[in-house]
Amino acid sequence: MEQPDSTTLDLLTRESPEAFEVIYDRYGRLAYTIAMRVLSDEAAAEDVVQESFIAIWRRFLTYRPERGSIRTWICSIVRNRAIDRLRGESGRLRYELALDESRGEPSLDDTWSQVVASLTRERVQQALRDLPVEQRQTVELAYWCGVSQSEISQMMRVPIGTVKGRIRLSLAKLRESLQGKEEEAWHRP
Repeated sequence: MEQPDSTTLDLLTRESPEAFEVIYDRYGRLAYTIAMRVLSDEAAAEDVVQESFIAIWRRFLTYRPERGSIRTWICSIVRNRAIDRLRGESGRLRYELALDESRGEPSLDDTWSQVVASLTRERVQQALRDLPVEQRQTVELAYWCGVSQSEISQMMRVPIGTVKGRIRLSLAKLRESLQGKEEEAWHRP
């Protein structure tokens, strides 16, 4: 029988060894699925899951029930650690490639592309922050964690129609927000 978040939180608060077992039994497979979807490497995914659960155990006091369920919090930790791992590997690869190519100064086009990418990323992040919490969490799970709509439905304990509606509304709001900001950027003095 699955324990509600409040029971799990009570176990964590008391630093009970059973809490770690309950958390891992309940969310370990989901955590591994998320890590695998981001990393596509079994060993790296296992490492990320292990690191994530250690962080969860050490930082359980940072969990805020008003911001979402324990499941959503755990998914965020795993996703962020997996992305960090991916960034670390790609950064190392880019550095090695740069050394191999031993190119001179970056061109103006490369610099401009980096500026545009950075501005775009900032606009998208702000648009996501502007979404209602439930919609933002649904979009993050679907597009960043790669969780299926039926899994999101189970995780958030809402009907699948609600998940589909949240995704549809979120994407419409993001599209509207980003189009408005793009036009605004071109019309600034």
